[in-house]
Amino acid sequence: MTQEQSQAIPKQAIPLRREEKEKKTSNLIGLEDKEIIGRFRNEETRNYAFNLLVRKYQERLYHHIRKMVIDHDDSDDLLQEVFIKAWKGLENFREESQLFTWLYRIASNECLTFLEKKKRKFFLPIYDVKKELSAKLNSYVANKSMHFSGEEIEVKLQKALLNLPDKQRLVFNMKYFDDMTYEEMSSVLGTSVGALKASYHHAVKKIEEQLSHES
Repeated sequence: MTQEQSQAIPKQAIPLRREEKEKKTSNLIGLEDKEIIGRFRNEETRNYAFNLLVRKYQERLYHHIRKMVIDHDDSDDLLQEVFIKAWKGLENFREESQLFTWLYRIASNECLTFLEKKKRKFFLPIYDVKKELSAKLNSYVANKSMHFSGEEIEVKLQKALLNLPDKQRLVFNMKYFDDMTYEEMSSVLGTSVGALKASYHHAVKKIEEQLSHES
């Protein structure tokens, strides 16, 4: 995070690193989003309310981001960016959609933008972003990262997913891992339910074909 970014949001409102999570996190899950938003709009309780939001959603958002960019440090950086944007935009948040849907939208856009920038940065034909992500995945599996079990079937699935277009991989992750409904996904991605169903169906077919060839 740059110095300019760090100054754009109070220190007490910056999301905690996952290793520094408080034990009370599980109790925060039950808080109503409307209560958090209401407290955020009160200047006297704004920082406290934002910390509640961070601790309520950082775990889910981290997993969502990590499945897309693989690397832990990149995921942490993107998570910081998501909450910086949330801090800037929450005061004007219209409660027409659920708070987690709004946060997922920010996180998804950050992931796609990050991956696109990575591809443009390394424009030479010999450079392959998917190979880099696959190599990082192998490293995390070898080191028994808590986010990748190392089970053979999971490793094969994750590698198969890396062969999908980024947006299709995002759709698959949201449906398969996050168990989101197509209606929720539509609200996050701004894509019709029909198109999402077709994208998920094609993703499943591609993955099944690749896994069958490797077995």
